Order: sequence, then C-alpha cells, then structure tokens
Amino acid sequence: MDKEGGYVSRPPLLNDSNYDYWKSHMVAFLKSIDSRTWKTVLKGCEHPRIKDANGADTEELKPEEDLTTAEDTSALGNSKALNALFDGVDQHMFQLIKKCTVAKDAWEILKTTHEGTAKVKISKLHMLTRKFENLSMKEDESIHDFYMTVIE
Repeated sequence: MDKEGGYVSRPPLLNDSNYDYWKSHMVAFLKSIDSRTWKTVLKGCEHPRIKDANGADTEELKPEEDLTTAEDTSALGNSKALNALFDGVDQHMFQLIKKCTVAKDAWEILKTTHEGTAKVKISKLHMLTRKFENLSMKEDESIHDFYMTVIE
C-alpha cells in the first residue's frame, strides 16, 4: 500500500526530506477541499469568546452550539485544514504539531522547521550564491557529470 496519496482524498506525506514537494502538493490539496480551508491556513482561526455586558471578549470560549453561521464555517475550515495537516505528516513531524488547535499555527511550525527563519533563509541564499559563483566545469568532467553537479 502506498504511503502517500495521489488522490484528492489523501494529502501528501511529509517526512524529513521532501518539504518542497510536500508544500506545493499540500497547498493544492487544501485548496481542493474548499476555499475556506486554505484561507484558514493563511489567516488563522481563533475560537470565538463570550462577550461581556459591554461587548468585550471575555476569557471564556463560546460554546460550539452558540456559534454563528460565519463562526461555524470558519471553525469547520480550521478543522478540515488541521485534519489534513495531521494526516499529511509522518510520526516525527506530527510530534511538532500535535498540540496545535489552529491550522495556521501547525503550518507555521512546519514551515519554520523546514525553511527556517528569515535570517536562516538569507544565510542559505548567500551560501548558494557563493556556491553558484564558484561553479565551473572541470576539463576532465563530462557534460553529464557537470549537469548532475549543477542540479544538486
């Protein structure tokens, strides 16, 4: 049995080495569920809180049966996205996001884990730039070998 899906009903499986592949496929998978699912990952979703007499939010969460249609729709989008993210990671990656209740938080954890912070990205970009600038074909190297070096 395959470990990951090629169908709309199964998300791709993230492991330690396939983040770029997984990310593009997971975005497509989340969008294929419905538009609010992907939007929830982008914007986040906080559980609504009970309002006090002045209309300000309290610390108490609003019971699910009291949610408005819009709040329920948002919560459903979050649930679908979080479920897809949980199903789309291996056990090791799941340990990183298992306590998340908001899909955006889980997405950001996975993104930071694999892409790094802005400082890490800049550092990687400088390293790749230097590597590219130093790239040249050796006299005894075949075109195929040089090509394989370039695509690494």
